[in-house]
Amino acid sequence: MEVSIFIDNYREAFGPAPELPIAFWYSDVPLAQTEKIGGCFFKAMKDVRRGEPVSLNADTIGCLGGKFYTGFSEMSDFIPNFVSLKERYKQTPEMVLEFIESIRVSRTQARFLNFVRVDKLDTFDKVEAILFLATPDVLSGLTAWAFFDNNSHEAVTSTFGSGCSSVVTQPILENKEGGKRTFVGFFDPSVRPYFEANILSYTIPMSRFKEMYRTMRNSCLFDTHAWAKIRERINASVN
Repeated sequence: MEVSIFIDNYREAFGPAPELPIAFWYSDVPLAQTEKIGGCFFKAMKDVRRGEPVSLNADTIGCLGGKFYTGFSEMSDFIPNFVSLKERYKQTPEMVLEFIESIRVSRTQARFLNFVRVDKLDTFDKVEAILFLATPDVLSGLTAWAFFDNNSHEAVTSTFGSGCSSVVTQPILENKEGGKRTFVGFFDPSVRPYFEANILSYTIPMSRFKEMYRTMRNSCLFDTHAWAKIRERINASVN
């Protein structure tokens, strides 16, 4: 897989208006020196979207949930009560614990989690997943692409979870298992203030992206009347 070929295909399929997606992976050496982030680490995505790499670890992530869901710490006893009784995202702390056990959050042995826009990437080697920040029209194209060669009811999924759980935890586990699920997220009210009102996350684990990379030009994103109309609407503001 070539980064430049994917970018060319993505631009041809979606046009110049949509921003390029973000790659992320673990390493022992940081791509950038990132200052500590108070609260949700997705605050730092504004820098990544501008083309600046961000490297996170247990010291730079200020949120206890963020540390846990990225694999840099064990779960704090504080989390189940906070998610249920403070945020009121689950009816009981026990339900929070049940959810956490079901997704099997694993600790990383690496020191950093790096995020970088794909045009700043040299290779897809070591990348865990690709994150798209998508409007409804862009999301329509991305999911149509995912459904093209996969009849599974789980080809595109959306499950309960924090922003970091739906973007990082679950796609990374899927990649480790060689799975084919892709993940729509940012339904968590706590992460939404850091992105535009019309943006959702769509994350493709590398295990699935390797397949989708090769099917892209055969899908409806190229040379179909329906998608051409949507592509025109996506790019109307830049014409």
